[in-house]
Amino acid sequence: MKEFDLIVIGAGSGLEVASGYANRGNDVAVIEPGPLGGTCLNRGCIPSKMLIHRADVAEEIRGSEKFGVESEINDIDFNCIIEEINSEVSGDAENIKKGLENSDRHTLFREEAEFVDEKLLEVGDEEIASEKIVIAAGSRPFKPPIDGLDEIHYWTSKEALNPDYRPERLIMIGGGYISLELAHFYDAMGTDVTILERGDKLLKREDSDISGKITEIAKRRYNVNLGLPATEVREKDGEKIVVAETEDGEQKDFRTDELLVAAGRVSNTDKLNVEEQGFETTDGGFLKTDEHMETNVEGVYALGDIADNWMFKHSANYEAGTVYRNIVTDNDYEVGQVEMPHAVFTSPQIASIGKTEQELNEDGTDYVKSKYDYSDTGMGMALKAENGYVKLLASEKGKILGCHIIGPEASTLIHEVIVAKQSGSGNISDIKDAIHVHPALSEVVQRAFNQI
Repeated sequence: MKEFDLIVIGAGSGLEVASGYANRGNDVAVIEPGPLGGTCLNRGCIPSKMLIHRADVAEEIRGSEKFGVESEINDIDFNCIIEEINSEVSGDAENIKKGLENSDRHTLFREEAEFVDEKLLEVGDEEIASEKIVIAAGSRPFKPPIDGLDEIHYWTSKEALNPDYRPERLIMIGGGYISLELAHFYDAMGTDVTILERGDKLLKREDSDISGKITEIAKRRYNVNLGLPATEVREKDGEKIVVAETEDGEQKDFRTDELLVAAGRVSNTDKLNVEEQGFETTDGGFLKTDEHMETNVEGVYALGDIADNWMFKHSANYEAGTVYRNIVTDNDYEVGQVEMPHAVFTSPQIASIGKTEQELNEDGTDYVKSKYDYSDTGMGMALKAENGYVKLLASEKGKILGCHIIGPEASTLIHEVIVAKQSGSGNISDIKDAIHVHPALSEVVQRAFNQI
């Protein structure tokens, strides 16, 4: 049995803790059977945003006529796009691997691990132990109970980000952010996209106005089917057939070249044997943690997708910083009651922080609201951003309760609201009283705040 000063399970955001602790002269074990860099680098944020930027370029060219510029796309080298992105991603993962292997303080294990005791892990045919352990083993795509799904080859986000070819037709099961981002990419590349969503809106966790707006926009671009859960899939004559059923029991068949299942993600705790060793988990299988990101087992922390908080790379990095500081101190730091911002990189972009209007209504919280359209600002008019707006929710005393943006550069515009809420007073005056450059796009944020 080998003993380490720290064991980190997962080489995504967990590497932040591993590297920091190793730099203090400690011996650290890193366990990662998959590509180094985690989901974000290999199967998530980074490759998807590289693809989406190409989609944005194609969309801009196709829409140039409205600015008096006639242009057309002669060809899209789809395979070249995929190969270039794969090269970038694999190169970054290889650099991480070399860094760990060349370190005197890191020991890299490339096999699956499971707990055989609270502080003891079995990795391949070895056992390793430590008094300090960080579980950052992430999540994986959820497989919904659809008849026939086990009998066919289907895509998850992993395959959709690294396809062998561009399908002529693509059906997506699920109307969340993964589907909306990938729908934007594949549609821009020339694929006929169909979305099957069991609910009555896309992106249903967003503010109701935002989800309603993006649903309206998506319907003009893709074949969107709401209230139609997929119940069965099968293959016939080289194509996939998806059977969906209405509330009235009417069945509809959809035919496609490829099927993307994007129905959420599940924790990887079941692969680690944690419950059998006394670790507490939620009903959904995520590790329970306290305000220090520590599990119910002293000295064992969890962060990222596997913990019961958020599923964003930026939240995992935030948690990693908290875990690292607690390991080198004595749990002096708390993760806090942070309102985690997020963005959806579809077209148009969506970004949000704080409460949605439906959440405020459910909580019985009094609020006032305002909305300001992009098209009523100088830069919004220049961009012909007809579908964009900023929605603000605030208390009667001016406390920022929530802000939701749909439109160009929403993921950037949300940041002044994030700073106001997290580092400023949290009052609308933080933004109302700040001088904004005219006619920068950020004026749309200030003008929404000026309405209250």
